[in-house]
Amino acid sequence: MDSAAIGRFEASRGRLASLAYRLLGSATDAEDAVQDTFLRWQAADRERIDVPEAWLTKVLTNLCLDRLRSAQARHERAAGAWLPEPLLEGDPMLGPADTFEQRESVSLAVLTLMERLSPVERAVYVLREAFAYSHAEIAGILGITESASQQHVHRARIHVAAERRRGAETDPASARRIVEEFLAAAASGRTERLVAMLTDDVTAVSDGAGLARRLLRYTTRERVASYVRAGFKPTPAKRRLAGGSPAFHIALVNGSPAVLAVIDDRVVGAVAFDISDGKVASLYGIAAAERLTRLSGAWRQYEPDAPVITAW
Repeated sequence: MDSAAIGRFEASRGRLASLAYRLLGSATDAEDAVQDTFLRWQAADRERIDVPEAWLTKVLTNLCLDRLRSAQARHERAAGAWLPEPLLEGDPMLGPADTFEQRESVSLAVLTLMERLSPVERAVYVLREAFAYSHAEIAGILGITESASQQHVHRARIHVAAERRRGAETDPASARRIVEEFLAAAASGRTERLVAMLTDDVTAVSDGAGLARRLLRYTTRERVASYVRAGFKPTPAKRRLAGGSPAFHIALVNGSPAVLAVIDDRVVGAVAFDISDGKVASLYGIAAAERLTRLSGAWRQYEPDAPVITAW
């Protein structure tokens, strides 16, 4: 392959990776999909490709759909043990973040909700909301009619909006203050204060440090507060499981505030928060090592603020 063809692909690599991540919810799978797209670009008769960007987008999107439809993916995701892979602020795979829709489409809350959409609905929603493709372009990418594209995105928007139930977007500084207060209450054991900081319909989801066969789900303010209090309470068993005593930092993950547990520049746990109208609407706890590899790598290049908890 000549350097010009490689250059054309590399110019699209970042956009392709952020599209694949939104479709698959996994940085590792997204990188594999981008590499498979490159191999097809390498083998293609490129002289017959009029618009390389459109061709690459179509190939990548359909490769991602194949992955979502695969028996293995259906089993893993249907088994209820899957959460999106969190990405640290500044990760290029997060892609465009100029509009509310773009930021929303990469949040852990929406990535989790999109698991309930069909693969085609998910693809149409991402292409339309995050990348502003027209329905005519989406129809060409997915091999459907424009009318079908409109119907798919309409259904996806309704589903996401109905499940999301959130208020106005919270600015990062305010969200950080809420998480700092929440973490202080959790560390002190003041369960009543935790309850007061939760929305009436709060939910919490955890992968159980990767040890549970299914996701652990909690509803009601009292149950979520108890889960959080127990989760942040230090014990010798937790230190052994984590490999030491972590420091806790607050950072942005997928555009939302998160508490990261860090040992020797390695992220061993992440709790991401969804804030609505000044309260915590949902929490996502991720500690499975394979879901934190990219986050840990980014953390080693990151300049974090001082930890909010230094000894645990």
